[in-house]
Amino acid sequence: MTEHHPVVVVGGGQAGLSMSWHLRALGIGHAVLERASVGHEWRERRWDSFCLVTPNWQCRLPGYAYSGDDPDGFMAGPEVVAFLERYAASFDPPLREGVDVTRLRRNPAGVFELHTSAGAMTADQVVVATGPYHRPAVPRVAERLPGHIVQLHSSQYRNPDQLPAGEVLVVGTGQSGCQIAEDLHLAGRIVHLAVGGAPRAARRYRGRDTLAWLEEMGHYDRGVHEFGDADEVRLRANHYMTGRDGGRDIDLRRFATEGMRLYGRLRMIASGRATFADDLAANLDHADAVAEGIKDAVDAYIARHGIEAPVERRYTPVWRPEGGQGELGLDRIAAVVWSTGFHRDHRWIEVPVFDGRGYPTHDRGVTSCPGLYFLGLPWQHTWGSGRFAGVARDAAHLAGHITAARRRRLTEGVSWLAGTPTETYPDLEWAA
Repeated sequence: MTEHHPVVVVGGGQAGLSMSWHLRALGIGHAVLERASVGHEWRERRWDSFCLVTPNWQCRLPGYAYSGDDPDGFMAGPEVVAFLERYAASFDPPLREGVDVTRLRRNPAGVFELHTSAGAMTADQVVVATGPYHRPAVPRVAERLPGHIVQLHSSQYRNPDQLPAGEVLVVGTGQSGCQIAEDLHLAGRIVHLAVGGAPRAARRYRGRDTLAWLEEMGHYDRGVHEFGDADEVRLRANHYMTGRDGGRDIDLRRFATEGMRLYGRLRMIASGRATFADDLAANLDHADAVAEGIKDAVDAYIARHGIEAPVERRYTPVWRPEGGQGELGLDRIAAVVWSTGFHRDHRWIEVPVFDGRGYPTHDRGVTSCPGLYFLGLPWQHTWGSGRFAGVARDAAHLAGHITAARRRRLTEGVSWLAGTPTETYPDLEWAA
């Protein structure tokens, strides 16, 4: 017999567990299906020196929050795994680990059918909480690298000793690329870094962590639709900084003064040479401008509210690129780390809710298909949606929709095919 649940949550990370907490609190029967185990992504797809960029006080899930003695610190990878495991143990969700969902469709009766590694299931409502980082994105130009070069994606990188002796090329300067480049640099490796257009932010400014200022300023409460280009906001790279060793800036210019070789975006690999775009100076200037713009906003907030805060000297670039950095002979390179992000993979979802780029169309996680929801996407509603900082609020919002839909279906006799419920459940608005 096919196993049926009122709600099935696909994914047992912080998003799926947050959803389960609300459903359990409401007494709604459900199952949480996790293809691996709690904390798998943090355990298996992070490097050894990895730590959170967001401070520990931002780690807050429904009914649970960081309670250690270092709220302004940054949890390392194993600590994040332990945090999630303790969270799951705190309310005992109906979690099924090792269950992979390979197909999701909605039949003509409005019931969702799931094909899983544990057999067939059906559900009245489904929450997809699998995050956005599914398949490592490696550009096709990687096929042109000479055979002697070891290649790996950032999700496969663990530590400098994993790589063969010799110089290393890191491609990409999002958070992963910058932190991996620093990891190799601190280990004494000669690092070549292809710099993209990712912005950066100062770790601290005027006596506080920059993220603490931004939280106080209400930045993290701004919904994505308050921006003029919501679709583009969702695709922007995160600001790079680090929580390593208590937290600090990542200044690529300083790395250059210490021997790291910086280049523009990787353009081509041919005839044993890598060529780069002539945009290094522009990319570094853009990253600095974003960081200084955040400081401008903090300064204005401090002045407007008459806050006493130490005055801090502004950043001055310590290095500027010169000519002759457009090519690199690959005979010197022993390994390449592709820090080029991930592709979404929703091919298993056979429901027409995706746009031309394969992104699920939704309003705060509520799709146009009645009963189908997404949770844990970057900028699903706010900056914190895909992080510990904001997923609780998003889960509460979806719990309200799920509850209202069930109420309508059970008490008003409204057909499930009638449309997406629009009621809210005020008791769940930011329950954490």
